[in-house]
Amino acid sequence: MDPLKSILQISASGMLAQGERLKVVSENVANASSTGMSPGEDPYRRKTITFEELVDRDSGVSSVGVSSIDRDDTDFSLRFEPSHPAADDKGFIKVSNVSPILEMANMREASRSYEANMNMFEAARKMRTQILDMLK
Repeated sequence: MDPLKSILQISASGMLAQGERLKVVSENVANASSTGMSPGEDPYRRKTITFEELVDRDSGVSSVGVSSIDRDDTDFSLRFEPSHPAADDKGFIKVSNVSPILEMANMREASRSYEANMNMFEAARKMRTQILDMLK
């Protein structure tokens, strides 16, 4: 397989995986302050993403893909808010297990990984263009 094509394939898979990660992070951030609507009802549960290595058997090129998107099973925190419709008999409501600070760190890491893959993709594209120019 053409080495430049391999580079393009690897970096494209990295961009797709990080794009999915950014979608999960943005959904988590959007729902960070959610609560249940009735007493005892669970609020939004944080999502997590897992990656896996994908190997193209024909070329032997390794790339990355999304293995799964799961739910974070950590406990919900409780907040005293007796006037809320989801408050229990003691006045507490369950609050989502999303940590906005953790999600911002994940977003920054995913964004930088996406950018690194984009730079690699652009470098390979530029090399391919230069090779074609030399062959003219």
